[in-house]
Amino acid sequence: MASTAFELKDKTVFVAGHRGMVGSALMRRLAREGADLLTVSRSEVDLRDQAAVNAWFAAKRPQAVFLAAGKVGGIVANNTLRAEFLYDNLAISTNVIQAAHANGCEKLMFFGSSCIYPRLAPQPLREDSMLTGPLEPTNEPYAIAKIAGIKMVEAYRSQYGADYISVMPTNLYGPGDNYHPEYSHVVAALIRRFHEAKVSGTGNVVVWGTGTPRREFLYVDDLADACIHLMKTYSSPELVNIGTGEDITIAEFALVVAAAVGFRGEISFDASRPDGTPRKLLDVGRLARLGWRAQTSLEDGIQLAYLAYLADSDGRHRSDLLVPDKGPVLRSIGGGCPSLAHSPLT
Repeated sequence: MASTAFELKDKTVFVAGHRGMVGSALMRRLAREGADLLTVSRSEVDLRDQAAVNAWFAAKRPQAVFLAAGKVGGIVANNTLRAEFLYDNLAISTNVIQAAHANGCEKLMFFGSSCIYPRLAPQPLREDSMLTGPLEPTNEPYAIAKIAGIKMVEAYRSQYGADYISVMPTNLYGPGDNYHPEYSHVVAALIRRFHEAKVSGTGNVVVWGTGTPRREFLYVDDLADACIHLMKTYSSPELVNIGTGEDITIAEFALVVAAAVGFRGEISFDASRPDGTPRKLLDVGRLARLGWRAQTSLEDGIQLAYLAYLADSDGRHRSDLLVPDKGPVLRSIGGGCPSLAHSPLT
């Protein structure tokens, strides 16, 4: 723990990945800190380009960096674009961390992912379980890139005394999420599928897998608040998990999303499709001891996420936001599923 607070007020702060879900949430939260915010678009600087990153850092010299940029996606994207997920995330991490060090950055926060933990690690996942067993095969390239970034942060801290820290967010959702029909995460995928089914009058939505895996979900603005808290108060080589400390089965979660969207039909589970990791719940004891806990309930967060989805769709279906009179029906199937009616898990 840092002996003195790191103040963000009047600091030049670079949010890498500011247009993403995490980055945009950080921008919203940092607006309350009185910081001088720096951003850069991909068209201006490709963070995979070492020379371009070095030149930009030399010109701007940010005092603090939130490294939230990266190539992300659900199980389909991770398992299909394996080379891209490995290369892009390695390049972004190494370029930004080295450039920050070379140009006098005072503090940096690196964002890992809970997929860095072994597939069958004891639950809830403790920070010290990293590298204690095999990874989930479907997202191994992404996990390896994130582990490399964490180790780079540790190395720069050890060798150079850099005040760099790493955080491990759980599964996130909220404004700015990716609703791509194939490459989205489970929350965005389900919101889109249930909404489209409701609008079209489809009576059934098929979710990939058995519905039995358990997942933890954190509203992205809660994540941003936790990150600001840690950036200001925490300085240590140990990772910090960021989550709610509570999980739910995918079947139960599907019901929560269906209720928020107003979908009244059936929910089927295609057991022939992959489940991903059986369970992924973070141990948030360290975070709690550092003085932070999540504030947004899952039900409230999903309602907020759905409103954000409607806003992203230019409000075309805003009047359709209804809570069903009775909940949807769950059932399991073994055949294939329609191309737009799956929900990738990570």
